[in-house]
Amino acid sequence: MKDRAQQALHLLALDPVAETTADKNSYGFRQQRSCADAIQQCFNALRVATTQWILEGDIKSCFDAISHDWLLAHVPTDRAILQKWLKAGYMEKHVLHETTEGTPQGGIISAALANCALDGLERVLRENYPSRTRLKSLGDKLPSLNFIRYADDFIITSKSKELLEREIKPLVEQFLQKRGLELSPTKTVITHVEKGFDFLGQNVRRYPNGKLLIKPSKKNVKTFLEGIRMTIKAALGSSATALIEELNPKIRGWANYHRHVVSKRTFTRVDHAIFSCLWRWARRRHRNKNPRWIKEKYFERHRDRDWSFVGESYDHQGQPHKVRLLLAARTPIQRHVKVKSDANPYDPACETYFEKREGDHMRDTFRGSRILRYLWQEQRGLCLVCKTKITRITGWRLHSCVPRVMGGSTSTENRVLLHPECHDRVHRLRLSVSKPRLSQRGV
Repeated sequence: MKDRAQQALHLLALDPVAETTADKNSYGFRQQRSCADAIQQCFNALRVATTQWILEGDIKSCFDAISHDWLLAHVPTDRAILQKWLKAGYMEKHVLHETTEGTPQGGIISAALANCALDGLERVLRENYPSRTRLKSLGDKLPSLNFIRYADDFIITSKSKELLEREIKPLVEQFLQKRGLELSPTKTVITHVEKGFDFLGQNVRRYPNGKLLIKPSKKNVKTFLEGIRMTIKAALGSSATALIEELNPKIRGWANYHRHVVSKRTFTRVDHAIFSCLWRWARRRHRNKNPRWIKEKYFERHRDRDWSFVGESYDHQGQPHKVRLLLAARTPIQRHVKVKSDANPYDPACETYFEKREGDHMRDTFRGSRILRYLWQEQRGLCLVCKTKITRITGWRLHSCVPRVMGGSTSTENRVLLHPECHDRVHRLRLSVSKPRLSQRGV
């Protein structure tokens, strides 16, 4: 525990430096960046018809093979402490194993150290192949070189397959060799964009009609459905309500991850596959019942769907209410606005940009709940206890100013949003929270 706290303190100092020196198109394990940003950058780089070839790079055992000497010589942190972390070893089955290479096993600073080691590859490529410089080897044409990295997975685009094979790949291998790393020979391949490739669970491909489409990859869908089937199969003795409460977070998380790409048809197929699993689950639970009885017990019409899987639960006052299985196809497809490549969350000049971006994300998060959205806007995005921002990272809790047990209503006039820890503090210390005063113009 003490070691993790020490790593967290050093990470607070290292992260701003690493963020300033990081590659512009590196998106993994960095603040205010996500997989969606990396995928959108893939679209931006490949939508140009001249960009045809992709080097799919995968670093072999990246986190376990980074050179300690290189880290100690180049990472701007306390070298004595860093050396102790790197050489600390790890315990497995009561046996201490020495570590002669790689980042701390399970350490919270490991991702930052790996990023420090890999940052600079994009700059090397830009220095050797400037974006506006034409190459004689390509017939005096631009190379269309782009670099996108997420953690230890990266892609490099180019107009020419030969350029990637003969020049770019050896340059990448030379860069990695200095850091004690090497490319995985089986996972590092050069692919044509019309054949398509998988990246971060998405399939990127330019189709014969010339359109570049990004969809959930078949491997990702298969893995997700296998997990859903295992969950349903293991819940044979559970109630429909318990099963729904276990499935809904998984469906919601998976669908939200893929909602920024062309996913509507995939969502529909996934919903149908989940329905088939649930029907088999219901039939196994009631082997002596006919299909009509099973349908009436577990499925009902909701909106425009006749086979909505439902269960019954009870609220805090003992009142029954229905819980329904989420449908992936109900998740709206929404284009993701990529973060600016050169935006730095530690730069005061970018503070307004990130505040606006976070506000847009919060409004989108509250899109399905008018109450949460109204309260967040009414409080101007601030927690009423600590007066700091409520974000997706901090989370939130609904709090009743007048407790429900004392006759408080469920309307917005009696409710506020608080941070989870502030909400716990209010109840523990029995503090009173009042609504913010509105201006005459209202919210």
